[in-house]
Amino acid sequence: MKDKGIRIKNTIKQHIANNLKEYIIVTIIFIIGIFLGVLFINNVGDSEKQEITGYLNSFIEKMKNMGSLDYGELLKTSIWQNVLTAIVIWFFGTTVIGIPIVFGLVLYRGFCLGYTIASCIVTFGTAKGISFIFTTIFLQNILLVPAILAISVSGFKLYKSIVKEKTKENIKLEIIRHTVFSFIMLLLMVLSSVIEIFISTNLLKNFAKYF
Repeated sequence: MKDKGIRIKNTIKQHIANNLKEYIIVTIIFIIGIFLGVLFINNVGDSEKQEITGYLNSFIEKMKNMGSLDYGELLKTSIWQNVLTAIVIWFFGTTVIGIPIVFGLVLYRGFCLGYTIASCIVTFGTAKGISFIFTTIFLQNILLVPAILAISVSGFKLYKSIVKEKTKENIKLEIIRHTVFSFIMLLLMVLSSVIEIFISTNLLKNFAKYF
């Protein structure tokens, strides 16, 4: 088991090393998205900030007063959202003209994360905001964000192969590799949904009274 873990770790390291340039580009796009999300919140008017604060406070109150949760339904919704995200990135990654859309989706996901982080800090303050972020979005994003970036990099790599390769067989092989890799990343995204529903949601439910 230990040897298997080492092999998987080495395989991941090798994959990143072989596609380092692509990972740097995609990660920079994602970070720009986060920055834009934070910048957006910092530049909205007081009335918009009050709306955001009201929404988050209302959400916390619902969590405080909520009884038992329908984990099955919540898990189904979360998995479906992640599956849809993976399929969209995979699909546009298989087309030459779809790469700008893939980059746009990465930028959007970064924007949403930055928006959420900034909103939490504006509403609860720095200390409580960071605690809220940890209980609600941090744990699942440890898997979700790298998986999304990895599928995007795989699509970017396929795009470069389509542009360079002239034989249909080589292109077909690259598409198969992209599809298999995307499916593996999808499994990580499904696992992130399990973490979100059964760990993050329970953490928030138990600690909601402190916000």
